[in-house]
Amino acid sequence: MKKIAVVLFVLALAATMVVSCGQRAGSLIGIAMPETHVQRWVKDGNSLKDEAEKRGYRAETQFGDANQGTQNQQIQSFLTQGAKALIVGCINDGVAPVIAEAARDGVVVVAYDRIIPNSADYDYYITFNNFKVGVLQAESIVAGLELDTAASPKFITLFAGSPTDGNAFFFFDGAMSVLNPYIDSGALIVVGPYPRTSADRAAFQRVATENWQAPIAKTRMENLLNGDARNVTLDAVLAPNDTLARAIIEALNSDAKYRGNLPVVTGQDAEWDSAMSIKNGFQYSTVFKDTAKLAEAAIILADQVLKGQPINIPGAVLATGDLAEIGNTGIKYVNAYLLDPILITEDNLNVMLDAGFYSDRLDGGSPLRW
Repeated sequence: MKKIAVVLFVLALAATMVVSCGQRAGSLIGIAMPETHVQRWVKDGNSLKDEAEKRGYRAETQFGDANQGTQNQQIQSFLTQGAKALIVGCINDGVAPVIAEAARDGVVVVAYDRIIPNSADYDYYITFNNFKVGVLQAESIVAGLELDTAASPKFITLFAGSPTDGNAFFFFDGAMSVLNPYIDSGALIVVGPYPRTSADRAAFQRVATENWQAPIAKTRMENLLNGDARNVTLDAVLAPNDTLARAIIEALNSDAKYRGNLPVVTGQDAEWDSAMSIKNGFQYSTVFKDTAKLAEAAIILADQVLKGQPINIPGAVLATGDLAEIGNTGIKYVNAYLLDPILITEDNLNVMLDAGFYSDRLDGGSPLRW
């Protein structure tokens, strides 16, 4: 009888271990990305899927086409399929109802590179230090214009990201923390709307770009050239990401006085087309956020939560102090884990190649180096 009892105990223990492992290995992780018109989201979606599958999970990626209703349907489909975790790059706060559904089902939710606003139904957020992204953008303007030694004032116009994306506020505030002292001293003159910080929501709305849409940024730049900037030559444009930067440059190139004399234009995401633009002397800078590392960190985070392990993500730090505000959903503070961004100019373009962010060969030719 003792032998039978021991055997039954071992079988029960084994069954428990199988059930526990089943919560991870072979479980579904649903990956909901916001859109495809910004190159990096396609890359992120693929990287997240690869990282999940490396760790034995099933993974499915869906793209919301910048439509929150579409994304909500995709997330509900993941829940119907029995997903144990969701990685969500949301479009706007309209995602909150399906995040609440996930919470009721006990599904782990990780907000990916965009906080899920106005929700108290999740606990984890993985992103870059987005305030620092803005700081780096502004520092590249200071360097590119040599503002600390410039003999005369320089003219700048300001663009911001989507007002439905909480990161856009951090990007802008980081940049303005650097630029405002130069504006105050008269070294920089703002052409067009000037929100001193994103807290001035009415003024911020005037420089914001709904849903990060390039055509909106291009049209606004064209209007500025025909309006507020008609009688000045712009020396710099604060552009929040690469997609918008290229649209802004396209508008500038339509004005004869900027052909061959483009202002310093910033960016973010280190998109291939913008890297080539920097190489060719059009865009001045971008900010490299190694999204392959972000994707890996997001899956490590989800994996550790599903396993009930302490959170320990290589290369990421928990936001504390002033940075804890990055984890503010508007209802509660979630655990926000931050990775560091890197400023890229023509002097260090190879950083992305060294990180494997791009293929090291171009069109089957010789190894690509800049």
